[in-house]
Amino acid sequence: MDEKIRLSIGARLREERERLGMSQTSFAELGDVSLRAEQDWERGNSAPKADFLAVAATHGVDVLYVLTGQRTPKTAASLSQEQQALLDNYDHADEEGRAAARRVLSSLAKQKTG
Repeated sequence: MDEKIRLSIGARLREERERLGMSQTSFAELGDVSLRAEQDWERGNSAPKADFLAVAATHGVDVLYVLTGQRTPKTAASLSQEQQALLDNYDHADEEGRAAARRVLSSLAKQKTG
């Protein structure tokens, strides 16, 4: 495998691990691999095998993103409980409440990007 590809996969794997709030040790333990193997993946020295990625996916890792850099589109089944609760609250709000929620979220998103 090309070194540039391994480095990209390693960087995205680390990003996903950090997004999930996991240490390298706990991440390695997901798939019963050594800490050294996990560190080698993040450094781009090697790449994770499919069996590890399959297990990682069940713990919230976006495997498509790790491999390609393209995020998996969100579906109702892939939402976290917190995200689903937000959508449920939005669905049960009246139109005035929905409009207020859109304004708040729009404002927060602008602050983050600005």
